[in-house]
Amino acid sequence: MDSFIYASSPSRVIFGRGSITTLGEELKRLGKEKPLFVTTPRGTQTIPELEQILTTASLASAGVFGEATLHTPVEITAKALEYLHAVAPDCIVSFGGGSAVGLGKALSVRTGLPHVSVPTTYSGSEMTGSLGETRDGRKTTRSEAGIRPAVVIYDVDLTLSLPVATSATSGVNAIAHAVEALYAPDKNPIIEIIALEGIKALAAALPAIISSPADIEARSKALYGAWLCATCAGSTRMGLHHKLCHTLGGSFGLPHAETHTIVLPHSIAYNAPSVPDAMGKLTGVLPGSDGDAIRGLNLLLKKLKVKTGLKDFGMKEDDVPKAAEIAMTSPYANPREIELKSLTETIRRCWAGEEARVDL
Repeated sequence: MDSFIYASSPSRVIFGRGSITTLGEELKRLGKEKPLFVTTPRGTQTIPELEQILTTASLASAGVFGEATLHTPVEITAKALEYLHAVAPDCIVSFGGGSAVGLGKALSVRTGLPHVSVPTTYSGSEMTGSLGETRDGRKTTRSEAGIRPAVVIYDVDLTLSLPVATSATSGVNAIAHAVEALYAPDKNPIIEIIALEGIKALAAALPAIISSPADIEARSKALYGAWLCATCAGSTRMGLHHKLCHTLGGSFGLPHAETHTIVLPHSIAYNAPSVPDAMGKLTGVLPGSDGDAIRGLNLLLKKLKVKTGLKDFGMKEDDVPKAAEIAMTSPYANPREIELKSLTETIRRCWAGEEARVDL
């Protein structure tokens, strides 16, 4: 067996139906009593329920900032910081998907305030010490220990209202974290076990959610799988897939989870010849693979009835060469050398919505 280093995640995780009711207790455990809620405009509708939970625990919120948005633009963070200084909270509670979690991280790392995350999608940002921020049309990523939330509360009930389409794409986004962990330069056998279990859980649960959105067992399995996959993202370095998604989202304004969903089979196809061992293990947890992981991923996307072309979200074909050039700058660690010609063709296939295939 190869040598490896494994550092466990320091986050405290509360998982289960109704676990949101522990919010007040968790804040008290941290010695805090006056949180700032950070969420999206849609998420503000649920904040009164969270504030009632605080009231029951004899706590109260400092306020609500409800303008979190995709890709964590620095101008939104600046606006949120101004509000934070005005209301003077002693901690931050993010509620929602990756946009809310990202803003919560951005505020926490800038202020040193502890961050409690309440995710309502499967995308997984809450378990990582990384923060992607957008400035002047470019998305950059920073990683440090202080970015990771101190506590994560996974309440299955909060995912029941998650639209089917969003459930599908955020679930595939989670799978992407685990897939890249299988061949990351700092991979280890513990994370490999977690990654394969997470992928297996999501690959089984997501099609069931498409058929029956209120299926509690499927929702529970999906959230469990998302947590495991997010743990992988928080424990290893990501590669070409995440570089492409950060480029496409930050520079072209494409939606986060949908972009991950479209890019995943193509980025894996690009790397497949260089990681046969990882591809072999991946086939074992993707139903219908028949020995071909790319076939399994393509089949999963068909079951989930998701859009498979970036053109469906407004990207122009003329943007493909520019996207490739941006993705070539400051490349992430990757098992296969990144070549401009092959990368450009990979992005073109993502744009066109073609089925992924290993021939580059």
